[in-house]
Amino acid sequence: MDRRPVLLRDVAAAAGVSVPTASKVLNGGGRVAPATRDRILAAAEALDFRPDALAQFFATGRSRTIGVLTQNAPATFTLPVLVGAVTTLGARGLASLPVDGLTPANVRALQARRVDGLVVVGDGLGSPVHSVTEHFDVPVVYAFGISDDPRDTSFVPDGVMAGRLGTEHLLAGGRRRLVHVTASGDQAADERLQGVQAVLAEAGLELVAPPARGGWSEQWGVTAARRLLDEGTDVDAVFCGNDQIAAGVLTVLRTAGTRVPEDVAVLGVDNWPGGAAGGGGPLLTTIDPELGALGAAAAEHLLAAPPDHSGGVVRTPCRLVAGASTGAAAL
Repeated sequence: MDRRPVLLRDVAAAAGVSVPTASKVLNGGGRVAPATRDRILAAAEALDFRPDALAQFFATGRSRTIGVLTQNAPATFTLPVLVGAVTTLGARGLASLPVDGLTPANVRALQARRVDGLVVVGDGLGSPVHSVTEHFDVPVVYAFGISDDPRDTSFVPDGVMAGRLGTEHLLAGGRRRLVHVTASGDQAADERLQGVQAVLAEAGLELVAPPARGGWSEQWGVTAARRLLDEGTDVDAVFCGNDQIAAGVLTVLRTAGTRVPEDVAVLGVDNWPGGAAGGGGPLLTTIDPELGALGAAAAEHLLAAPPDHSGGVVRTPCRLVAGASTGAAAL
């Protein structure tokens, strides 16, 4: 037979305090002596006390639920951001309420649920995320997208850092004749290019050809690589704006008999799921934007006490994942 659920009065009795005092501590409020607070928390843990969510809501007016509003939940890069945010919230004892689609109906649904905060997950830097902050009287933070209201706080990967990391890696490997194949009309592409050009300038170098700008697709990588070969561009490294472009470049180089990485090194960005690894380890050297950590950082910012309402864009660090395409192993 299941034992009787542990009640708040049981915790209070075990800690030797009143029920209101125990309630204050377990709900994160009130001024209580540190020793008393520690005693109450220890009693709650020893008794495996599990607060009743409905009772907590009536007592504090807080639902202990954070809304997570995604712009495009099925998108490849949304999931790691979502997992990072939700995992962080769960570790703080908070429930998450995911809703997909930045629509007025979804905003009203989250308002009705009385969420204690909101994480808005965008779909990259291709276009701004419409701000919904004015519709809520609780903290709102934006992740993997920049709000169109500069008063909001938005967390995005550091694109300049991505460009710098990749270029520094190529130069460290002895490459000096670099080209850059990327997308156009996208802030992420612009920032990565800035990083590439900055590192080259610091080394007294420049790209051996103007940046080749098209789309984010593998097909664009194929088209750009064929053009490089047809024009006879003397190149020893191709820094691609993302891993899909890099896949297209690799296909063309291999078909042409160009050895990778002996003749030409190839590097991408995104650490595309399943796109950079082979049976013997990573094939494509890439820059991982660490989107899980980005989602976690956005959630932590939301929960900060006191919250930071300064607004602006927070750029989170990236990480180099070395693979065979730049000489980390034989390809």
